[in-house]
Amino acid sequence: MNLFVFGLGFSARHFAESERARFDQVRGTVTEAARAEKIAAETGFTLRAFGPDADDSAIADDLADTDILLVSAPPGPGGDTALARYRAAIAKSRIRWIGYLSTIGVYGDQDGAWIDESTPATPKSARSRERLAVEEAWLAFGHKTGKAVQLFRLSGIYGPGRNPIVKLRDKRTQRIVKPGQVFNRIHVADIAATLAASIARPRNGAVYNVTDDEPAPPQTVIEYAAELTGLPLPPAVDFETADLSPMARSFYGENKRVRNHLIREELGVNLSFPTYREGLAVLVADAEREA
Repeated sequence: MNLFVFGLGFSARHFAESERARFDQVRGTVTEAARAEKIAAETGFTLRAFGPDADDSAIADDLADTDILLVSAPPGPGGDTALARYRAAIAKSRIRWIGYLSTIGVYGDQDGAWIDESTPATPKSARSRERLAVEEAWLAFGHKTGKAVQLFRLSGIYGPGRNPIVKLRDKRTQRIVKPGQVFNRIHVADIAATLAASIARPRNGAVYNVTDDEPAPPQTVIEYAAELTGLPLPPAVDFETADLSPMARSFYGENKRVRNHLIREELGVNLSFPTYREGLAVLVADAEREA
């Protein structure tokens, strides 16, 4: 099988690297040619420049020679750039599985209630409304072409190099306290395992919540990371007076508890990191071995 990835970012790259043995060719895109060269040298993958201001002419040929397509690039101003530019090429290709990485943000605010894939999407932010529109476009494409399109709604992503421990160490985090607020999280290794399981069991039109078992207050996770590492704990800051960017503040405007039963029951996924505690403990252990 050959893999092509639109948007080889944190999650997609982890998947491609962890599952590379199953693919004969791994190709993908980043937004700048210089970055494409850098990542190609690091990974051995074939990288193309693709984005609002770039479109490598080799992408169409790559898609014709692709079996598995993962779309991880964020929406553009007019929707999904990959689908807009390469709809015809993807439709006539031999691609048999398409995965779109979305966000649980499409559910909007649920006042802390438990939700699952049957919960209607009621996005609150413009960013999440754009995501939902792209989801619908890909599902419509799958329905029209018969190609298996799967949506993966990811919760807060963390993993090596991107986690509360790194933020504590670099003094880039606040311990924000908003009573009743919880978030789900997901380790990149569990995202990769879910994608691999779906490739083995494609279902056109499938929607999966890719999330851990335990939604938790953000300050609790930071406190646990500090406990594990012995790093100084930032002082508690009330949400109402916290210095947050508009995007960060918007995250706190949505409160929900997300169930992951479908990836377990349909795909047979057994999370390696069912809560933040297992995930952070392994990240600490890995950091100590590398020191």
